[in-house]
Amino acid sequence: MSAKMALPMDISMPILLLSVIICILSITTHEAAHAWVSYRLGDDLAYKMGRVTLNPMPHIDLMMTIVLPAALLLSGSPFIFGGAKPVPVNMRAFRKPFKDMALVAIAGPLSNLIQAFAWAIILKLFLQFGIWDVRSEGVGVLQLGIFINVLLFAFNLVPIPPLDGSRIVAFFLSGEARRAYISVERFGIIILLGCFWLVPQFRIILGTCIYFFGNLISNTVGLTVSWAPGFLT
Repeated sequence: MSAKMALPMDISMPILLLSVIICILSITTHEAAHAWVSYRLGDDLAYKMGRVTLNPMPHIDLMMTIVLPAALLLSGSPFIFGGAKPVPVNMRAFRKPFKDMALVAIAGPLSNLIQAFAWAIILKLFLQFGIWDVRSEGVGVLQLGIFINVLLFAFNLVPIPPLDGSRIVAFFLSGEARRAYISVERFGIIILLGCFWLVPQFRIILGTCIYFFGNLISNTVGLTVSWAPGFLT
C-alpha cells in the first residue's frame, strides 16, 4: 500500500483510545467468527479454550497484538503488522475436513466485511442526522473502522499460508499439490514479510483490492465523505 499507516501526532487521547478499541474489536470479532463456525461444524476445541467469545482477552497475543504493532508504529514504519492468537482447529472433528476448514477460514474475513459495512452505515447516519460534521475527529474514527476491517478482509484472503485465503485454496487442491502447498506454512510469515518489503507489486495489488472494496462499500451505503481516514492518504 502506498498509504502510510501511522496516526497523526496531534490526535487527542480519547480519539486514540477509540481507535485502539476499534482495532481490537475488529481482530477479536475476526477470531471469534473462526471459533464459532468451527464449533458449529463439530469441532469444540476452540470452544473449550474460551475462544467463542467477543471478550478480547482470550484472543490477544502479547507480541502480535501489542508489542509488534506498537514497535512498528513508534519506529515510523510504513507498514503496521499485527494479529491475534490463532484459533486452534481440530480438522479431524469435521465431517468434510478441507471443505469445513475453508468455511472456518472464510468466516473471519466475512466478519470484517460485515463490520466495515456497519461502520459505514453508522458514519452515514451520524452525518445525515447532524450528530457529527465532516470536520469532527469522530468521523476519522469511524473511517478508521471501515479501513481497518477492509484491510483485514483483503489481507487475510491473500493465498499465502497461514492466512485464511490459503485454507480456501487448499480446499480446491488435492494429493501432492495440497501437501506441498500446506507445507509452505512453515515459512509463511517470512514470505509475507518478504513480499511486503521486497515486492512492490504485492503492495500495489493489495492496496488496489483494499480501495476497490472500500469504494464498493462507500458507494453501496451512499457515503458523501471518503471511507478512508485522511492521515492514511
